[in-house]
Amino acid sequence: MPSAAAFWTKAAPKYAKSPISDLATYEHTLARTRAFLPPEAKALEIGCGTGTTALKLAGDVKSLLATDIAEGMIAVAQEKPAPANLRFATGIPGDAALAGDAPFDVVLAFNLLHLVPDLPQTLRSIHTLLRPGGRFISKSACLRDGSVFLPPLIWVMQRLGKAPYVGKFNAPHLEQTIAQAGFQIEVAETHGKSFNRFIVATRL
Repeated sequence: MPSAAAFWTKAAPKYAKSPISDLATYEHTLARTRAFLPPEAKALEIGCGTGTTALKLAGDVKSLLATDIAEGMIAVAQEKPAPANLRFATGIPGDAALAGDAPFDVVLAFNLLHLVPDLPQTLRSIHTLLRPGGRFISKSACLRDGSVFLPPLIWVMQRLGKAPYVGKFNAPHLEQTIAQAGFQIEVAETHGKSFNRFIVATRL
């Protein structure tokens, strides 16, 4: 299996051309996210992909640093017209470069947590990037709550080099892991498909 950075860099051109599969749910998630974004917030998005969501939310905060592990994704994002308060960069939680920009008022992670091999460590790194009382807003695929046929299909695709690492957890496990990393969950909702979990958590 290729590294996550290599996989997503290779996938970037096709990913950039792919339409959003469920636009109504996507817009609902954006609206719910905006409800928790103070206009004076210094925000960080991790796993920003080609920057679509960052471009939509940048106007709702004072500043937004949007990051991704894949240089190919960031290269596509940087080609798009962006407001002055939005910056794209390669990086992941735990990087010294991101730590230098901390603390943040808000950290965003959409469709990301199920793609990280060490979820507890990633959440601890996010915790250190936030100021006390800052918010962590995420939406994640809880595959254990979805079809029983999905995990075997993903395994086959991984063997063929067509899928990256994918964590298989359910919503209660995800929420417990977030809480154990030092957060208090404010909101936990299902958006769209039954296994997509939208969570707003406060750093303790």
